[in-house]
Amino acid sequence: MNSGNLGKTYANGEIIVRQGDSGDCMFAIQKGRIEVIRRGKGGEVRVATLEEGEIFGEMAIFEREARSATVRALGETRVLTVDKKTFLRRVQEDPSLAFNLVRMMSQRIRRLSGEIAELQPGSVPRSQDTLALTEAERRIERRNRPERRVIYDRRTGENRRKREERRSGDAAPATAA
Repeated sequence: MNSGNLGKTYANGEIIVRQGDSGDCMFAIQKGRIEVIRRGKGGEVRVATLEEGEIFGEMAIFEREARSATVRALGETRVLTVDKKTFLRRVQEDPSLAFNLVRMMSQRIRRLSGEIAELQPGSVPRSQDTLALTEAERRIERRNRPERRVIYDRRTGENRRKREERRSGDAAPATAA
């Protein structure tokens, strides 16, 4: 990691923040790209990729919680660190900074809400993390495959899909006659 007048430069694959560590600042990407990774039962899952001009770690400005994810540089990346005191001073100088931060957070929430909605609400218990969402995606994919949509009828011993095809096949000649 190289330090300069403003920001720090991280090499490819270098960890910028680690999930579980305490945090008291946020970061702005000045140059390059980063990946946001969550660690869970099944290993690491890439949650997002961010680029120049975007920020991350902003939750640490508002709450004193452990970092929710690991952030790693993708290629050489220059990142500016902004602590709470500096952030609040800059917001007083330019209130639009706070508005822009809230807008960016709102966009992220909207995107994540959309992704969750696509996974069919209720299919994943709220107590599970991002890894559960990927498992839910796998379950949904399996359900949407045509061969999975065949339902076995215990009374007749037939597949419901075949029986419905037969009914529609029977109905077709009746209409034609």
